[in-house]
Amino acid sequence: MSRGRMTGLPLLGVFVPALLFALAACQSGGDIADALDPGSGSSGAQATPAHGSPRKPIALGKGNMHVSMLLPLSAAGHAGEEGRKMLDGAKLAMADMGDEFVTLTIEDTRGDAALARKMAVAAMSSGAKAVIGPTELPAANHLARITGDKRPPVLALAENFAGSKGVYSVRLSEADSAAAAAAAQAAKGMRKFVLFVADGADSDAISKRVANSLSIYGATLAVTMPYRTTGAGAEKAVSDVQALVEKPEAVIVASGATNPSILASMLRSKGLLGRNVALVGTNRWLAHPISDPLLEGAYIAALDVAEIEPFEARFKSTFNYAPDVNVAYAYDMVALTSGVARALGPKGLTRQVIENKTGFRGSTGLFRFRADGASERSMPLYQIRGGRLKQVEKSISGF
Repeated sequence: MSRGRMTGLPLLGVFVPALLFALAACQSGGDIADALDPGSGSSGAQATPAHGSPRKPIALGKGNMHVSMLLPLSAAGHAGEEGRKMLDGAKLAMADMGDEFVTLTIEDTRGDAALARKMAVAAMSSGAKAVIGPTELPAANHLARITGDKRPPVLALAENFAGSKGVYSVRLSEADSAAAAAAAQAAKGMRKFVLFVADGADSDAISKRVANSLSIYGATLAVTMPYRTTGAGAEKAVSDVQALVEKPEAVIVASGATNPSILASMLRSKGLLGRNVALVGTNRWLAHPISDPLLEGAYIAALDVAEIEPFEARFKSTFNYAPDVNVAYAYDMVALTSGVARALGPKGLTRQVIENKTGFRGSTGLFRFRADGASERSMPLYQIRGGRLKQVEKSISGF
């Protein structure tokens, strides 16, 4: 699509340019393309640039709205590769729609969380209208503890970041994936749910998001059972739930970084997954093989590969390598700030605009930000059938 031909999304009485480009690739914690039924179509990321010395700040565009972006450009390993891919995503977004409305300054965090934190705080007080990044989770968590109504919005790119007031979680989280898939079951009439959640810093956030999404349909979360992922933790958790809840209609398993088969094995061996009990997983299951028969029939809400395919081809033709989903997140956030600048001017990027109920359509689909900093996404619902993902509903959200 040529520049200047973007369509619009309604936003507080005005139109913000829609983010129409998309890509097919792995999402945080797993590769949905590899899990789909054959014929869905996707190619994985290939070559990436080599890392080197710390990068000097890069300025893109000439607009009146100043936006800061923090990426680990010179970090070694996977973090640096992702940072450099995100830089290419930002370049493409600026070329598409931002160079006349935004001046984007991209700084290298080197993958150092302490440095990223300092850079983010400096950017927030420098006059920037928004901060995109950081990708380092400890830095994002630090920003979440900073108070003050005059802070610019922060669109954090850190994985598994829960979000907070004014500091928004961009990536698809396990909380959002679990909430959307659970809501899809509640919409069918199920009312009694049980949530198993791996011990971790985000366990409370997952429980709250799931409970909130179920309440929309009059369903309840009968119990949330945190469990240890080592030793006999899974077995104990299942036994405890059996003692607390009689005949749940759906069991949600937010297994974090661990293999969901461990808990699924306990659920089946102890009879908690009867014939009419739905098993609900999350996007993080996709980091593990889903061909295990123990996972057969489970429902998972995840990003739509079909929706993001056009951008993949365009990006690859521009940069000569296939992007992954983190490039899409970076592209979307640069395009979002540029769209606001185009529609509302340099002072238009407020929390009210970021948190509008209509949301935004990006290369990862329809999403919106909540007042608590969490993101909510509309995405397909898949079911594991024969060890592959089969789409059973095109659009669910949990909001």
